[in-house]
Amino acid sequence: MDMDAAAFEELVIDELDLLPDDMVEGLENVVFVVEDRPEDGSLDLLGLYDGLALTERTQYGMGELPDRIVVYREPHLAQCETEHELRDEIHTTLVHEIAHFYGIDDEQLHEMGWA
Repeated sequence: MDMDAAAFEELVIDELDLLPDDMVEGLENVVFVVEDRPEDGSLDLLGLYDGLALTERTQYGMGELPDRIVVYREPHLAQCETEHELRDEIHTTLVHEIAHFYGIDDEQLHEMGWA
């Protein structure tokens, strides 16, 4: 599947808007970023939570750099054949990475069907 960066970013924004309010309202000091690929250039990783989970924070406060949730465009496009599949995969990636913000690990996400 082929899609330019601007169109992909719009899909990510659309899917963010569709997430339940109680999932996103608690996100504090988090930015969402779209990048083409992970640093290693692989197509295996769809997203990344780069930060400190709420369950691990002790003295987190003013002046801290924001945590980042990264959605990788090219791996998503490589795994999807239609826009519907792409939207579903972006949605799943967002839920997965936001869950890491809340301290839910990959094993728990797998049990819940989000990994």
